Amino acid sequence: MMATSHTRLAKIIHWSFVGLYLYGIVKQVDDLSLLEDSQLLWFEVGFATLFLVIVLARYFYMRRFETLQGATVPVHIVHRRFARAVHISMYLCLIMLPVTGLMIAGLYSQGYRDATPDESQTVMDIVLDLHGFAADLSYFLIVLHISAAIYSRIKGEGVWSSMVPVFNKEKPTENEIIKKISTFEEGIYDKVSSYLPNRNK
Repeated sequence: MMATSHTRLAKIIHWSFVGLYLYGIVKQVDDLSLLEDSQLLWFEVGFATLFLVIVLARYFYMRRFETLQGATVPVHIVHRRFARAVHISMYLCLIMLPVTGLMIAGLYSQGYRDATPDESQTVMDIVLDLHGFAADLSYFLIVLHISAAIYSRIKGEGVWSSMVPVFNKEKPTENEIIKKISTFEEGIYDKVSSYLPNRNK
């Protein structure tokens, strides 16, 4: 069990980054021609650079904590590994977003454009596709992350309270339906675990 809550700094980093990510979604450039405005182009470069630096700083700071920090109940090893895989995947997406964004800005400033109807796929098209893929995958993973956090809160595992400042007086659920779902979930983890190499838990 990992009953220790996240530090105040970890919470500030987490929730500040949420705001930065949402801002990035709202102000994203959908039309490449807008980058003809040099001020906008340099703003995008600055924002992408700041985003990348913060993502990397967040990763190196947060890696000291357990993936399911604050759990007040035993956490199955398969659950831990799956949660960690989701977290790492989110970081990879969040790194790929600014990196491809900077590549787009660099290519555009060098005269590269997306393909016309008469052209085959250009380098810019490939980078744009990578950027779009990273964005779409990040949406999916973040929704999965939020859904898992809400489910954990319903079960009363303590993970929610370690990071979220509201509705954080959780206790293990007494709801029989949730208990049955949780038991079924543990059964799945046991089956998956039987196919994994033996490791110390």
